[in-house]
Amino acid sequence: MFRSLLIANRGEIAVRIMRTAKRMGLRCIAVYSEADRESLHVATADEAHPIGPAPAAESYLRIDCVLDAARRAGAEAIHPGYGFLAENSGFAEACASAGIIFVGPTAEAIRLMGDKARAKALMRKAGVPVVPGYDGEDQSQPRLAEEAERIGFPVLIKAAAGGGGRGMHIVERAEDLAEALAAARRIARSAFGSDRVLLERYLARPRHIEVQVLADSHGTIIDLGTRDCSVQRRYQKIIEEAPAPALPETLQRAIAEAALVAARAVAYRNAGTVEFIAEGEAFFFMEMNTRLQVEHPATEMISGLDLVEWQLRIAAGEALPFAACPRLSGHAIEARLCAEDPAADWRPATGRIVRLAFPEHEGVRIDSGVREGDTVTPFYDSLLAKIIAHGPDRATALRRLVGALEATVVDGVATNLALLRRILAHDAFRRADLSTHVLAEHAEDLLAPPRPAPDRVLIAAAAALLLDETDRAERAARASADPHSPWVALRGWRLHGTAVSETRFDQDGHLRAVRAEWHDGFWRLHVCDGSGADSTVVLRARRGAEHDLLRLEIAGVVARARVRRYGDEIVVTLADGTTGTVKLRHPLGGTGGAAAAAGSVTAPIPGRVVRVLVSPGQAVARGETLLVLEAMKTELRLVAPCDGVVQRLDAAVGDLVTEGTELAFVSADSAA
Repeated sequence: MFRSLLIANRGEIAVRIMRTAKRMGLRCIAVYSEADRESLHVATADEAHPIGPAPAAESYLRIDCVLDAARRAGAEAIHPGYGFLAENSGFAEACASAGIIFVGPTAEAIRLMGDKARAKALMRKAGVPVVPGYDGEDQSQPRLAEEAERIGFPVLIKAAAGGGGRGMHIVERAEDLAEALAAARRIARSAFGSDRVLLERYLARPRHIEVQVLADSHGTIIDLGTRDCSVQRRYQKIIEEAPAPALPETLQRAIAEAALVAARAVAYRNAGTVEFIAEGEAFFFMEMNTRLQVEHPATEMISGLDLVEWQLRIAAGEALPFAACPRLSGHAIEARLCAEDPAADWRPATGRIVRLAFPEHEGVRIDSGVREGDTVTPFYDSLLAKIIAHGPDRATALRRLVGALEATVVDGVATNLALLRRILAHDAFRRADLSTHVLAEHAEDLLAPPRPAPDRVLIAAAAALLLDETDRAERAARASADPHSPWVALRGWRLHGTAVSETRFDQDGHLRAVRAEWHDGFWRLHVCDGSGADSTVVLRARRGAEHDLLRLEIAGVVARARVRRYGDEIVVTLADGTTGTVKLRHPLGGTGGAAAAAGSVTAPIPGRVVRVLVSPGQAVARGETLLVLEAMKTELRLVAPCDGVVQRLDAAVGDLVTEGTELAFVSADSAA
């Protein structure tokens, strides 16, 4: 076994690899960009080397910089993680030329499976079922249009040189093909360095099933069962589970056998994943990821194997101690916690994580690459953590994962945490009625859930402030020479009448006020919004074991809520998982920050302008796309906020813009 390992990756996967490597006694070496200088993976490593500026193309994707760091550190082996250089055959060859062990398959296997068109041809030859489509060399617009007509709409466009859903588009009609092809090629070129695409028949309601394979250099190739990765957004997986539920045993076995045939066809070595789409009793090869997958912990939890350990052992020349899949135990479900806003068309989120808390529950594993206080930048993937639960059966694993997500707290950046909770609670998921369209099929329930009751959020925020005031009064009383003096009384003693305090809040742009009257053991709250729809409730409140966890009794109904305060902003998470935010409104001023002009179009996050679709003086309709911004592996369409005319355009293709930068202004005055 080698003694030192450089991890050519960042974030959660780098931390996860180091955890195993350190347990095995290896010296762990990290590389980092300027944006990651203070990151968790750098802090976890035994030593870390800078490799360039924040953009991945200038740092993590620079083979020369990574190898130079390996030479300086004396690394005997390099683990590529997943993403970045993990499926780059040139990187595997460069490692071999430098005399450094590459922890992964051969360069030839990466090459064969990295080109989707070539991989499909190879699979056909090996007898593995393949989705009907077109993967030819002629990439001209007329030929692709002709092939799309032959296949029949809807068709699926995929980048030929890479995976992960990047550049994938569904085209419903022939007239939409040209624009979708342009977008797919643009993303493919940016992500994989090649704009070649392939077309496939689009299946109406498929499941995404994959098989984990493990192969040594002594001829042994085994499968470790199936995983279901059907719950996706924009072809990016959100929830995965192993084994695939509600899939007949005969079909599971057939898919696993096909995966082994695929791996043997390329003389595969190390850990890899063969991906299929299944509909009814039919299944088709989709691609092979020649690396470790994000969702590998689900397989680890049912197999009892540490896949990173076996990657390292196989790379060192060791043989697998078993000739077939070991006994799998129980069920595991993994949820990906991402910095993004599902309610805003999956817009990636950036900013400082001001609060981060994960549970320590039985059967639950957390893989994370961030800490409280870290900053989420626009340069890399939006994944914050993976929360994985295991149990003797699916019901137990699901119950444990639900509990873990309920106990997870992330403040400071928008996340998909509430969406994950809704998915797991949905009847379709609980019945394992899964397909890659599950979010679209149940969008009304999952993507546009009811907002939390405004009064409940407001009352919880007010309760936290009242308890804070009570705590301060108690400390003052204990420190006083006369703790029984009315001047330090806890409840604002008055000679005549009841003490009343009023707090004003900004809630969703509306001014609201809460007047609190202290009575013997409870508060009477008057919630006012100026519209005449005022209400009065009786509130009893106390703190739980954690400071931000409150036990509230409102009109006799007991519930709990988490309330966190950051300056004037108060974040409330109710018992059902929904979250609301209010801001304190001070008597002599507002909450700060002027609203943007009504016709202003600004960058929601830092990113790069990849398309400009309008010009100054052009008439536009509300909702019409003006520009396209690329950030965090996602294209964001910025639209006109109103009907009018483009008065100003301050962006060009290729511009790097910061959050809040005004890119265009649409005047509602057509004569502008």
